Amino acid sequence: MENTIIEFRNIKKIYKDAIVIEKFNLRIEKGNLVVLIGSSGSGKTTLLKMINRLIESTAGEILVNGKNIKDVDPIELRRSIGYVIQQTGLFPHLTVKENIEIIPKLMGKSKEEINKKTNELLNMVGLNPEEYMDRYPVELSGGQQQRVGVARAFAADAEIILMDEPFSALDPITRAELQEELFNIQKSIE
Repeated sequence: MENTIIEFRNIKKIYKDAIVIEKFNLRIEKGNLVVLIGSSGSGKTTLLKMINRLIESTAGEILVNGKNIKDVDPIELRRSIGYVIQQTGLFPHLTVKENIEIIPKLMGKSKEEINKKTNELLNMVGLNPEEYMDRYPVELSGGQQQRVGVARAFAADAEIILMDEPFSALDPITRAELQEELFNIQKSIE
């Protein structure tokens, strides 16, 4: 139990009169890479959004590191969890560097720490910091934007990284490359 990082207990979600999720139970151990598979509309995104309280469950409880998420401030919870969404979610008016730095700045990290981390993360996702830091999202390909989104999710040193179909909008070659990189990143963190 002490190695459990996320636990769903009898989760239920109802939208209007439709039951989307019912009696969902799952325990995820630290260090594991877990993939939710299901048809469109089966509740995968809803479950991810419940973990960081973007959506509240109708019934049941979700524990993160043994704490019921309803007892945790939603803003603090979200800052402690990395989240990569299907459409990158990058701020178009901010550079790559500024997009990655958002959460570490909110956490009060020093400029030196933030600069070092930003360089490390860009290298980790295969983007040369000198070449990409000052670019805006519109100046990047879809694959490069996804890489920046992944880097931003890792910027807070979160134990949990949620990814909601982060590579689905990409071409097959770029998707395969990013999936392979993600597995390598996960192995290096273990």
